[in-house]
Amino acid sequence: MNRLNLKNNLILAPIAGYSDAGMRTLCRRYGAALTFTEMVSAKGLYYNGANTKSLLFTYPEERPIGVQLFGSEPEIIAYAISLPELKKFDVIDINMGCPVPKIVKNGEGSALMKNPELVYKIIKAAVQAAQGRPVTAKIRAGFSSDDLNAVEIACIAAQAGASAITVHGRTRDMFYSGKADLDIIKKVKESVDIPVIGNGDIKDNSSYKRMVEYCGADYVMIARGAIGKPYIFAQILNQDFEYSAKDAIIEHLNLLCGYLDERTAVSNMKKQIAYYVKGMRGSKQIKEKIFQTFTKAEMLHAVESLL
Repeated sequence: MNRLNLKNNLILAPIAGYSDAGMRTLCRRYGAALTFTEMVSAKGLYYNGANTKSLLFTYPEERPIGVQLFGSEPEIIAYAISLPELKKFDVIDINMGCPVPKIVKNGEGSALMKNPELVYKIIKAAVQAAQGRPVTAKIRAGFSSDDLNAVEIACIAAQAGASAITVHGRTRDMFYSGKADLDIIKKVKESVDIPVIGNGDIKDNSSYKRMVEYCGADYVMIARGAIGKPYIFAQILNQDFEYSAKDAIIEHLNLLCGYLDERTAVSNMKKQIAYYVKGMRGSKQIKEKIFQTFTKAEMLHAVESLL
């Protein structure tokens, strides 16, 4: 089932602080069929927040691309989806899994899993506002280990008109620790008639195969496994590829400088580089030198000399 009409079943997750236009562009080149923005506040769009809007920048070669919104008010989410700035996005995703305390305290993110009635209203409003574009929802196994209600929430989302559901196999109280529960993803797949996107612990071809073969996932979403490793998609697809960490870092930096001011681009790039050089010989020294740079020229010089 391919209701999202993608060239393969690999998707880059929305990753706060990481899935910027640079990372997305590189992941698309190495085989990701769909990528998502970092999560964007529907309320921030409603109040015309400048910082919020910078998250919506995309390069033409990124398409198809999805935007992930978070919020808890159906009418504000619908308003955000109908904005001209969101017309370019091919898929609208609603975040119902973020575990961050300040998000949860506002009744947003994974807190929505405790409010099935509101989930229905949000998805329904989003579908109406999306004007035919697929609306998906990203959920967790449950809010806590005592309440694994992913099946219930997935069924409600499907009834409200969602085109697909992403299930991260961890509960909210696990955050990103422990192992993803593949059984809950399997149960969701057996319970809904819309495509299921499996998410959690995908780091190579074998973990990808488990998600597809054991859980029956229609699509597989990669999050942390792709940070600093955009080539993971080509690896999983068994495609030949050429890759240079130095070249990837330089291109990523140039892409960020294409839409962010230099200081912000360099600052954002430092955390990305920490992952690009992870596992390399001398990675600690490389990071120390790069973290001392404050301009694009300084960062490029450090990358060229160190890598």
